Amino acid sequence: MGLGLSLMRVTMRDVAERAGVSVKTVSRVVNGEPHIRPETQAQVRAAITALNWRPNASARTLRTGKTGVIGIMVAELRRPLLAAVVEALVTEVDRHGLHSAVEPIHDDVTRLREVLASRGRTFDALLAVDAPELPTTTADDGPLVRVDLTSGASTAGHDRVYVDRTQAADLVLRHLRLMGRTRIVRLGPGPLDQHPEAAAIPTLVLDGEDRGAGYRAAQRAIVDQPQVEALVCGTDEIALGALAGLHAAGVEVPGRIAVTGFGDLEDGRFATPSLTTLDPDRAAVARAAVDLARIRLRKSVPESGDASEVAMPVALIRRESTMGASPR
Repeated sequence: MGLGLSLMRVTMRDVAERAGVSVKTVSRVVNGEPHIRPETQAQVRAAITALNWRPNASARTLRTGKTGVIGIMVAELRRPLLAAVVEALVTEVDRHGLHSAVEPIHDDVTRLREVLASRGRTFDALLAVDAPELPTTTADDGPLVRVDLTSGASTAGHDRVYVDRTQAADLVLRHLRLMGRTRIVRLGPGPLDQHPEAAAIPTLVLDGEDRGAGYRAAQRAIVDQPQVEALVCGTDEIALGALAGLHAAGVEVPGRIAVTGFGDLEDGRFATPSLTTLDPDRAAVARAAVDLARIRLRKSVPESGDASEVAMPVALIRRESTMGASPR
């Protein structure tokens, strides 16, 4: 008997036989071509997974002029929410039989330009997670999709998937008011930034974006705004720090002050008290961003003058930091 597939180089033909389709159909699925039945796509992807097959990148590049690589540019990976979004994007890119390359830029303008210049050469498309304002580029550079969770900035000419901050603000304000909290303070930028009522809500400028910054800001808030009843934090990281800062100051949460976050990080579920937060549904954001990039790759439509914006809804996850502890 010959060697089994596990010891041999798996080919596209092996995938086709396993899925019960033609080699051409496998190729169309891998290359993201349209008008393929969902059940056929599912069969092919199941066969790819079962056989642990990866397309030959060099052969695909020669045949199609594409690398099969999607770049993921991110401000930094030290921020847990951004790292979680990047993980969701990598998972979604992989689900489509493509490869991903993560490129942190760390507020380095030179690095930003280098990554942008890689579009169309190293990367077929680029997903920019919470990136700064970007220069206008041409379709020849390859698709660029902004993925904005905590950033409200928009760059003309680029596709964009973003969290619906107006809806997020409405949800958190309505919830706090139902809980009798009207004296609100914002800790750093966040979902309330663009809300019509934002100007009337005091904001504390943070000295960072980590838990330490939230800790210090919460302790400043109870001094600067002694009547405060709720802290609306721009991220769960800031909110978790705020919980610790209030606890250290002897302030009961939510008895005296309620706290909300943004991001639905796992740590918030297990905090004491558990953290009320806005969930941006990272998996759905990733699907929308990758789908938009793949549509651009198929159609080769210029971005400038034809950019798409997709607003993603959020959900309010009510927990102890605003609701109080549940009966045991």
